[in-house]
Amino acid sequence: MSRPIRREESATIDRHAIDYIREAAQCGLYDIRGMGAKRSVPSFDDLVFLTASASRYPLEGYRERCESKTVLGGRFAKRPIELDIPITIAGMSFGSLSANVKESLGRAATALGTSTTTGDGGMTPEERESSKTLVYQCLPSRYGFNPDDLRRADAIEMVLGQGAKPGGGGMLLGQKISPRVAQMRTLPEGIDQRSACRHPDWTGPDDLKIKLDELREITDWEVPIYIKMGATRVRDDVKLAVKAGADVVVIDGMQGGTAATQQVFVEHTGIPTLAALRQAVDALEDMDVVGEVQLIISGGIRTGADVAKALAMGADAVSIGQGVLVALGCNHDSFVRDGQNVDAADDYAKLGTAAGYCHHCHTGSCPVGIATQDPDLERRLAPDVGAERLKNYLQVLDMEVTTLARACGKSNVHHLEPEDLVALTVEAAAMARLPLAGTNWIPGYEGD
Repeated sequence: MSRPIRREESATIDRHAIDYIREAAQCGLYDIRGMGAKRSVPSFDDLVFLTASASRYPLEGYRERCESKTVLGGRFAKRPIELDIPITIAGMSFGSLSANVKESLGRAATALGTSTTTGDGGMTPEERESSKTLVYQCLPSRYGFNPDDLRRADAIEMVLGQGAKPGGGGMLLGQKISPRVAQMRTLPEGIDQRSACRHPDWTGPDDLKIKLDELREITDWEVPIYIKMGATRVRDDVKLAVKAGADVVVIDGMQGGTAATQQVFVEHTGIPTLAALRQAVDALEDMDVVGEVQLIISGGIRTGADVAKALAMGADAVSIGQGVLVALGCNHDSFVRDGQNVDAADDYAKLGTAAGYCHHCHTGSCPVGIATQDPDLERRLAPDVGAERLKNYLQVLDMEVTTLARACGKSNVHHLEPEDLVALTVEAAAMARLPLAGTNWIPGYEGD
């Protein structure tokens, strides 16, 4: 009698590790992909609200207003940013995204009274004309950096790093270096681009202050200056950003996305957004600048509940990238042509994937016309269609935030506070420094 075959998978060398090792051995190359981390980490899903009942009273949604107006950058700027909602659109470049998409972002942001951000590679006329409030990014590459465009911006974001690849530079593969992209970035067409991981003209916080002062001079101290960082040594980094003179600090957790980077960065660098937010608030409190320096948190924000929880923990606003792309049609199974839905299954299959699983933003072959510079693919997303989808998504997020705030008895979304939240897991409770649900216990915290 033969023995039954036992199929017990190793926890260390599982099928994913085997595939990785075999591919590395065969090709001698590491994986590059887009989007964000796929691993499960503690997140805003591990928190819940303590809404009102007997000890608190809720506000009536149909009769009592809940404000969501958000002001950013009043520390030094003469013209702070005033937004109708606490939800902003993250920096995503023309190059990684098509010109049609950049126009869609601007239209939707303008319709909802919020801001969008240029990303690497400069400012396109489409996004400046469509965006009432536009944040201009200054990145290590300086690709497309133009002082005249800088003066036309409503705020400046000095980017030191991204959540998907803290400590790493940007990547734009040759498939996306179209003639227009090449001209804007002063690059040869069709050649892979790798940008620097740090700015060329400073090596530390003292130099950073000098750079911020230069940007203030060139804009006559009119517009706010943000400093954006990937979430690693958050508490120290935020303090240095405040000391350098930031009006707004942007922290991007490890769930943040990207158009292209090494998979080893996406999955194995940075800390979760939940933990990063708590440390950033601690730093602002240590520096006694809460309310003076605003905090924007990003990295895996998807829903109105995520936004509300971030505000309750101490953020002034959130920034969304991947959720925006999904709202536009990323990973959808079809695209619109001549008013009809057209199946995109074959195009996904050519990439070796399917709708819902695609992370091939770096290839330039986006089946729904978002992450591409191919003219035929780009036409798959018309600006008006993209703008309408994104406007609806942002509107839903804002409605969900105000609904939760009212349920907690708040007449302003910025009145949400840590006392309104509890954690469902020990890990989330420790990271967010919130009590475990049903207890007063905060793991690892003994109080003041």
